Amino acid sequence: QVQLVESGGGSVQAGGSLTLSCAFSGLRHEVYCMGWIRQAPAQEREGVAVINGGGKTRYDDAVKGRFTISRDNAKNTLYLQMDNLKPDDTAMYHCVATRTSPFTGCSTGVSFDHRGQGTQVTVSS
Repeated sequence: QVQLVESGGGSVQAGGSLTLSCAFSGLRHEVYCMGWIRQAPAQEREGVAVINGGGKTRYDDAVKGRFTISRDNAKNTLYLQMDNLKPDDTAMYHCVATRTSPFTGCSTGVSFDHRGQGTQVTVSS
């Protein structure tokens, strides 16, 4: 059974930084597309960043250059380093995972089968 548990959210001022963590279990990272999505109130869910089994990363244009996704395979932990945060980054952030499809690959636009409970990030101006 796949389990994803996020931590690290909080409140920061614009320009600040936060690091989110996701402890995962029940999956083989080598064959999974893992990442982060976010959802703000009254807005659609948005893919933020993904990392495939080989460590290749992809980002949504809104966060490119500011966010960094990484994974510690020994610790079974996924990270999202968020720098230069903006008020528009305010949202609930969820850790997500799905087996990588040979047809769709690993991108911020894929549909994820597993999602954690989420951690709130609030950025004030």
